[in-house]
Amino acid sequence: MTKNEAKKSGLAVNNATSKCATAASSAEQVNSGSVEPDCPDQSTPIKAKVMKQTPRDTLHWRNTECEVYDDGTNTFFWRAHTLTVLFILTCALVYVTLLEETPQDTAYNTKRGIVASILVFLCFGVTQAKDGPFTRPHPAYWRFWLCVSVVYELFLIFILFQTVHDGRQFMKYIDPKLGVPLPERDYGGNCLIYDPGNTTDPFHNVWDKMDGFVPAHFLGWYIKTLVIRDWWMCMIISVMFEFLEYSLEHQLPNFSECWWDHWIMDVLVCNGLGIYCGMKTLGWLSMKPYQWQGLWNIPTYKGKIKRIAFQFTPYNWVKFEWKPASNLRRWLAVLGIIFMFLLAELNTFYLKFVLWMPPEHYLVLLRLVFFVNVGGVAMREIYDFMDDPKFHKKLGQQAWLVAAITVTEFLIVVKYDPNTIMLPIPFFVIQCWLLGILLIVTWTLWRFFIRDITLRYKETRRRKQEVPTDRDRTQGNGSTATPPGRSKLNGSSETLRQRKT
Repeated sequence: MTKNEAKKSGLAVNNATSKCATAASSAEQVNSGSVEPDCPDQSTPIKAKVMKQTPRDTLHWRNTECEVYDDGTNTFFWRAHTLTVLFILTCALVYVTLLEETPQDTAYNTKRGIVASILVFLCFGVTQAKDGPFTRPHPAYWRFWLCVSVVYELFLIFILFQTVHDGRQFMKYIDPKLGVPLPERDYGGNCLIYDPGNTTDPFHNVWDKMDGFVPAHFLGWYIKTLVIRDWWMCMIISVMFEFLEYSLEHQLPNFSECWWDHWIMDVLVCNGLGIYCGMKTLGWLSMKPYQWQGLWNIPTYKGKIKRIAFQFTPYNWVKFEWKPASNLRRWLAVLGIIFMFLLAELNTFYLKFVLWMPPEHYLVLLRLVFFVNVGGVAMREIYDFMDDPKFHKKLGQQAWLVAAITVTEFLIVVKYDPNTIMLPIPFFVIQCWLLGILLIVTWTLWRFFIRDITLRYKETRRRKQEVPTDRDRTQGNGSTATPPGRSKLNGSSETLRQRKT
């Protein structure tokens, strides 16, 4: 357990008698490793080592957070090991300095020096960087990807400051096969689902599309759903990207696909099935009990194996409730998230086009793996910053880096191939996008300005109409209204006559 988890767990020892795990028998839950063996019953005294961390007991709580039970175990696996890493790193540097002979190859020494500098930075970041919102499977894992984000952003900045020729040729230092123009390929082709001219296999066009990108699409949208945690946002991004492919197929040839490849293969089959499976997984994660116990405190081997498997699930769960129509700030934030998401998707295709990287190259796959690992942390930090700006006063570090990386990648595309970016868009495509932007702006003005002003005006009129109605109702009940210009402190007119007499 990390320091953050121990602090959160230590805040709630006094309330450990309430809301313990209830389902099957206690002995079965203990043996399976799903609940602490000393989770107290209502009639038994509390054992000191049981710690219940519930967001209601902390200073900051949201109703979308779940309750977490943790027994507070802090084993060797969870310690920082700063001195151990420093000792190993020092030994490696001493070995290279004193015992290894330096080669006389300048290019080799340059590569090895850059790799060594990156490794030293990663060692420092993994042990010393600030923890993010995720702690499983281990906080060091997420600190590692944070440092990789810094390294990748610095690499992009370096590429951005090179000339187009030097930047493309620099990729040869990473892989000698790069730096060569890509051959032109035809991605559209024959779009007939049933080809009567091919008697051997009339459905050959469909089978030709069944390549490795089909499971990649499904897996990608499954992970994106786990990152965004909202069905509507996922479907909007999925459909919007298909419209972007239609709009930009005159720039990139691999955007030119058949209509059934866009809407049936991509949106309905691959993306839709991935989003559906992702939502089912989110439902299971939201209902799963988050009750953690030390591995060596579990008596059975089945419970230990189950505990190891659950180590790769979240420590706690927060349900994302974006609520874009609740206020203008959240609406603009959701629009910004969708825009950056689509821009990152486009960068995947444009970067490999301008840097001459084939789609099957391992660098393209590594970039996707990178965004899979950093995207979840970035989205959680964006949601925390948007949902509660008073507690989260600044944007998270991983979200900041992901935004900077996305913008830098787009700037590289603009610099390296401005001719492709500036190809004239068909007029009917411009009309469609202008219509869509106009509808969004109109709805924004109506929802957050005109509608609010109208409701405020109606409320003011209603209150003004209620005042004379209440006054007439008081007079109708037999009470005497006070004449205008005479204070109630002077009494009624009969009292004044008696005073004069």
